[in-house]
Amino acid sequence: MKPSGSSLHLEDVALRLQGRPLLGPIAATIAPGECLTLMGPSGCGKSSLLAALAGTLPSGFEASGRLWLGERELGHLPPEARRLGLLFQDDLLFPHLTVAGNLGFALPAAVRPRAERRRRIDAALEEAGLPGLGDRDPATLSGGQRARVALLRTLLAEPQALLLDEPFGRLDAERRQSFRATVFEHARARGLPVLLVTHDVADAEAAGGRVIRLNGLAATGDPA
Repeated sequence: MKPSGSSLHLEDVALRLQGRPLLGPIAATIAPGECLTLMGPSGCGKSSLLAALAGTLPSGFEASGRLWLGERELGHLPPEARRLGLLFQDDLLFPHLTVAGNLGFALPAAVRPRAERRRRIDAALEEAGLPGLGDRDPATLSGGQRARVALLRTLLAEPQALLLDEPFGRLDAERRQSFRATVFEHARARGLPVLLVTHDVADAEAAGGRVIRLNGLAATGDPA
């Protein structure tokens, strides 16, 4: 897949909750293939920040600042037009669809005909070490397999950047290490800027990029 080549730029992004300052302001530029990690305790606003960037911030929160992806300013765009891929702690696979159905849901509508859509799905499964699982019920997959399918679904949507909300948290130690490596390898290969939020030091070390530590409204940046 052709690398996206676009940087993700946060320009003094800050959050308020019910009128009170919660997080930020944060200013950072994430280059293609680079991962920036935000670390902090639960409740400091990490996940809410990702929601603000994705355009899905719940009511009661307010965001300020500007967000750029390459030459595009994203703040005025609806979530589906921002081209940001999100990966969560829960895989959020659709239980009423097969594995192939879940992956096909993410493919752009312009990918036609049906045979080409299935070819891309099968190729993605093969690349992820999951050949022949397209017709399986997601409930029959292991936790590691479900995590990889969730990643494939995110990537098949052809995002230009990745937002990772503690996506490794529910995996055991062995699967966690393997899946982390897979996620960052795919991001680098595609030239995707990555913003990871976590409270786990091992996740930040595996990302191999800069770290911003959040303590309420204080933020300090240093190398991982």
